[in-house]
Amino acid sequence: MRKMYDNEQLATFAAGCFWGVEASFRALDGVLDTRVGYTGGTVPNPTYEQVCGHGTGHAEAIEVSFDPRQISYEQLLAAFWRMHDPTTPNRQGWDFGDQYRSAIFVHDQQQRQAAHASLEHEQQSLVRPIVTEITDAGPFYAAEDYHQRYFERSGAACGVRIELPAEYVASAHE
Repeated sequence: MRKMYDNEQLATFAAGCFWGVEASFRALDGVLDTRVGYTGGTVPNPTYEQVCGHGTGHAEAIEVSFDPRQISYEQLLAAFWRMHDPTTPNRQGWDFGDQYRSAIFVHDQQQRQAAHASLEHEQQSLVRPIVTEITDAGPFYAAEDYHQRYFERSGAACGVRIELPAEYVASAHE
């Protein structure tokens, strides 16, 4: 069961292998907690092996609990765009398959509007079209314990890097 925080809001993203995505979001001020897991598919309570077998329709995803007084949803979106290539369908780096697709799973209409606006903004700076799906958040199935906070526990490194635009950083601490 997941711990709940005061003033908590949720955001859910898929941007390739969830280990690096989780580590990247955890590094942001205002992120209260994270969980890696599976969402966007049709099989309840899938295992990692099932998701990797491409029969569930699920993406490797990260559920981000955040305090909107410290970091906005728009700032999380800005980070999301910078931690992966949103123009590659079902692939990030050497990882390929439908579980590695780029997706924003929205929890309400406000998130939907912000996600669409940020996609349009990001597309202006890219040559190839963004293939990121924006869809309603459905059931989120936490991944097995050994996947949670993998980089923290394993000491492994990740090449994922987040660079927030200056306009987002300044507003985070107001």
